[in-house]
Amino acid sequence: MIYLTIVSILILITILTRLFFVKREIKRASRQLKALNNGLTSKKIDLHFYDKDMEELTNEINKQIDSTKKAQADKRSSENELKKAISYISHDIRTPMTSILGYIQFLESDEIPPELKREYTGIIKDSAKRLKVLLEDYFELSIIEQVDYPLKLETVKLNVLTPEVLLGFYEEFNQKNLEPDITIPNGDLSITADPSAVKRVIENLIVNAIRHSTGSVSIQLKQEDHFAYLIISNSVNHLSEQDLNHLFDRFYKADRTRAGDGTGLGLPIAKSLMNKMDGSLTAELKENHIIMTCKWKNQP
Repeated sequence: MIYLTIVSILILITILTRLFFVKREIKRASRQLKALNNGLTSKKIDLHFYDKDMEELTNEINKQIDSTKKAQADKRSSENELKKAISYISHDIRTPMTSILGYIQFLESDEIPPELKREYTGIIKDSAKRLKVLLEDYFELSIIEQVDYPLKLETVKLNVLTPEVLLGFYEEFNQKNLEPDITIPNGDLSITADPSAVKRVIENLIVNAIRHSTGSVSIQLKQEDHFAYLIISNSVNHLSEQDLNHLFDRFYKADRTRAGDGTGLGLPIAKSLMNKMDGSLTAELKENHIIMTCKWKNQP
């Protein structure tokens, strides 16, 4: 009987001792959580006393801490991106608006001769057109990036659509004294995609190539391993790998000055459209040439 009593006492002591350490560990974890919530530390919870249930609880809490940190980081990133977007939009809108308002003031003067009035009116029209393009591009990008953006998928013959789009840029190539090197296969090269979206992608890439080319532009269509490729490249100066990493960011301009006729939205629009069509758009810098590659799954 005495042995049973001793064993019972030992078991009770063991249970009470374990309970004491578990309770102490709970209090310690509580203090760590309080310090974390008050911003006094960013350290996750650790344990000094091993207990299977406590360890499982601590792991789940630490997973939640990681999830919260990631959500906060994503929020900060989104806020910074929004601030940048607002800054860029403000800058791009301010430039044509300042021009429009300034020349309207000139036109209000009775001393301005008719020749200057016509010149100033033309400048106002150009600035208004630039403002219109900016707003339309931004609106288009915001629509494209919506989850339920509608696509009308059908058979698109790239070997037919691409020359049609290129023909519309005949004058632009002439004005820049550019003679593009065009390679289009004779055979049928078809994909399943939205014709309007594909046309928009090609247009944006050609505009980008013409605008930034320093002397050469090449357009190539090819089929390889059940995939169709559209490759548009142009020679460039002063483009770095850092620029390459940001080419598809909203409003990014490699010249750093936010100058020129572009809105900085053409490539992001093309990228978003390609993603919507389950394709891809990548950029590569090779021997002073920027190479844009569109990739679609080839239609069997």
